[in-house]
Amino acid sequence: MQRFALAVCFAICASPVVAQGIGGSYSVEGANFNGVPYEGTAEITLTSDVTCEIVWTTGPSVSAGICMRDGNAFTAAYTLQDKVGLIIYMVQDDGSLVGSWTIAGTNAVGTEVLTPM
Repeated sequence: MQRFALAVCFAICASPVVAQGIGGSYSVEGANFNGVPYEGTAEITLTSDVTCEIVWTTGPSVSAGICMRDGNAFTAAYTLQDKVGLIIYMVQDDGSLVGSWTIAGTNAVGTEVLTPM
């Protein structure tokens, strides 16, 4: 049993996500509600072991918000043109974040992938 626990701990500790952490610079590729693609960059700055701040720059738009990681889930709340938005990402083994997002008052969902730079 101890060997199994050590093996699990080693696998978790050696995973790329844990080793690299969530903070840093990312390239952004996404699709708006209507399917039109966009790209840009995102910067995640850690504020604690599980919380952070995030800033996206996509074209002329800059959005900022707060974020939090819980296991393989990574969420962010942000403002975009005076509206509140929410995105839910799943942390992938390679450190990328694959998510879907919405903005308050809409009945639609966009998609987004953040890839570590």
